[in-house]
Amino acid sequence: MRVYDWQGELTPLVDADRQILLCLAGFPDDQPGRCWQTEVAVPAAEAMQATAIQVYTEPKWRRKRKASEPTPRRGAHAAKNMGVSMGGGQTHPQNVAQTAHTLATLASLFSLKPFQRIAGWTNQIFAAFAKDLFDFYDTTFADVCAHDHNLHRNFSRKLSVFSTVTFNFGPATVTLPHIDFRNLAWGWCAITALGDFDPDRGGHLVLWDLKLIIRFPPGATILIPSAILRHSNVKIQKGETRFSFTQYTPAGLFRWAYNGFRTDKDVDTSERTSQAEHARRKQDRARRWAEGIKMYSVWEGPVKTL
Repeated sequence: MRVYDWQGELTPLVDADRQILLCLAGFPDDQPGRCWQTEVAVPAAEAMQATAIQVYTEPKWRRKRKASEPTPRRGAHAAKNMGVSMGGGQTHPQNVAQTAHTLATLASLFSLKPFQRIAGWTNQIFAAFAKDLFDFYDTTFADVCAHDHNLHRNFSRKLSVFSTVTFNFGPATVTLPHIDFRNLAWGWCAITALGDFDPDRGGHLVLWDLKLIIRFPPGATILIPSAILRHSNVKIQKGETRFSFTQYTPAGLFRWAYNGFRTDKDVDTSERTSQAEHARRKQDRARRWAEGIKMYSVWEGPVKTL
């Protein structure tokens, strides 16, 4: 395994064909009188901690999981999803279900300037380093929302093309090795690290397939194809806190839009689907991956050797 001592600078990582496979987005350079850490990273972490205490109550949020309890696939930390989902047997896109109290509490985070700035920065980097993929996300989710006005965006279209977010509340968010198999295979997921921890001693992002360990400082964002790269995090030190804010779009939404706002099952079993249509869909499935990775941009600049 190689260790990359990343300090948060904008760094695209390319494959053998110089296509940008993932992007270490980091955070914007501070301007005179402005500081990303004090204006965004720290208040976002504080807001997530306050929200966790409201949603779970503080004792439950901080309690240790018993050895007899099963560990969730991604890790033994508190987490909540918000946004539009599609998958797991759903027959159409739906807003993620929450209790009224949890819904109101989580929704309040989207109105906060720190989270709006994180979403806006992520959107800007996504568009700059994977324009075709960004446009695919943007138009697909816009079409889905236009088809069903009951669906609610987390952020405005200008701020985010992603349909769904996960708030990983920790208080010590350390994910186990996993892939996000419900995400678009060639799509990107944005991960923002937050909290009070020493990034030199823990919290690193581990990309197992690339044999790469990346220092991941608080306030920074990394965009990865999380459905194909197995990833996890290094443990943080005792007494530290680490949260993460992830943005993504389930693959089911892309299939729903591609099918003319129907499920694969509906199309495949419908008597109205012609043999020609069945044949076309079979060909599309065979070439979908090849067409998808063409959405990655080719990097023309200097390549950093890790």
